[in-house]
Amino acid sequence: MKGILAAQRESFMAALPEPFSIRKDRLKRASAMIRDHADRFCDALSEDFGHRSREQSMITDIGGSISPINHALKNLDKWAKPEKRGVQFPLGLLGAKAWVEYQPKGVIGIIAPWNFPVNLVMSPLAGVFAAGNRAMVKTSEYTPATAALFEELAGRYFDPTELAFVSGGPEIGKEFAELPFDHLLFTGATGIGRHILHAAADNLTPVTLELGGKSPVIVGTDADTAQVAERVVVGKMLNAGQICLAPDYVLVPSNQESAVVEELKSAATAMYPTLLSNPDYTSVVNDRHYQRLNDWIADAQAKGAKVEVINPANEDFGSTNSRKMPLHIVRDVTDDMTLMQEEIFGPVLPVRRYDTIDGAIAEVNRRDRPLGLYYFGKNEAERRRVLDRTISGGVTLDDVIFHVSMEDLPFGGVGPSGMGSYHGLDGFRTFSHAKAVFQQSKFDVAKIAGLKPPYGPATRKAVARQIGG
Repeated sequence: MKGILAAQRESFMAALPEPFSIRKDRLKRASAMIRDHADRFCDALSEDFGHRSREQSMITDIGGSISPINHALKNLDKWAKPEKRGVQFPLGLLGAKAWVEYQPKGVIGIIAPWNFPVNLVMSPLAGVFAAGNRAMVKTSEYTPATAALFEELAGRYFDPTELAFVSGGPEIGKEFAELPFDHLLFTGATGIGRHILHAAADNLTPVTLELGGKSPVIVGTDADTAQVAERVVVGKMLNAGQICLAPDYVLVPSNQESAVVEELKSAATAMYPTLLSNPDYTSVVNDRHYQRLNDWIADAQAKGAKVEVINPANEDFGSTNSRKMPLHIVRDVTDDMTLMQEEIFGPVLPVRRYDTIDGAIAEVNRRDRPLGLYYFGKNEAERRRVLDRTISGGVTLDDVIFHVSMEDLPFGGVGPSGMGSYHGLDGFRTFSHAKAVFQQSKFDVAKIAGLKPPYGPATRKAVARQIGG
């Protein structure tokens, strides 16, 4: 890994300034790598998960990878233009100028997770390549087929000094995070994010952390409950809930809990009338995560929760080695249950009641700041209060998750759900160095402004202007 990094950095420095034509060519090659082998990526994803919906993979990991690349290609010239800035009076009158140039940082490290193991490699690469950088990618050990396909294909489309893939377990991941990158992006669990930050600290490597947390849904007092249920179920059952932005729990007005739960059941039944043989429904990624989810459900039941399993065809999940898991709606959850303490990352949905909107807001605010927050409702004052009184990485109103798909919006967390952001322009800037440039005028400004000894009346005038009064 050290050899790859050294070769990439040497190649980067020799090539400066990185022409826009080369950057665009890399973006086009990245897009072609995914497009040309879409079927093979879908096969690899399904092999890694035990079963993964092909259509879902095409939407989230194939289309979801090419779309940000196309967006970067379309906007690169505009993003990369030097940005004129102002200069203090009277320097502008004397001919001084100031501007910001966006310069590539060098070699970017990307540590990708298993849940969207193509998209969460390629989406960052859109910003990395647009900004003129090289990249090293550490893939997840939980998705070995996808990782192996990346390693096979990358050499056909890229020189190793442009893009290289590394695979392996936690020890390799630790060594990767300790490399002296010019920037490091990690997507994954909050607990691992803490270790990544420690690993990068010795090199003072700037880090972007895309983490997770318990992203809440607040059902407003006048929300359309049928619409809420359908959209929440789409987001919760996509990828079997294995999404950092999946709705993690639902806050409903006390008098609407039963209605919302019934609508959730109806929506899940309509979209997934069967599960075991349904090609649209994805499996839980491995036995460990499957067992974890069942343990957390058992913990909630032991502590008094009511669990409703949405199994429309009454399928026997116990007689199969499939890791497909029905949607579990959990009511009467309390804070001592693991489900309300940890990010769920699976098709399990706690529902909690609230009496006032301020009570719902207080519930959100006493937990760690989430990656996403979702509000449904028509009341503008209530919506504004939720937006003003909560802090989250991003918000989708009247739906879930969709803000991540808007390429022109920054995507990132806050506090335990992450630091920094990327996507679109914000990704270009994250992976660029904003270099300040000042060009002095041809006049002897230091003398005119009284900045050059011997100090005298001009100096005192300059100080008076600075401090006012």
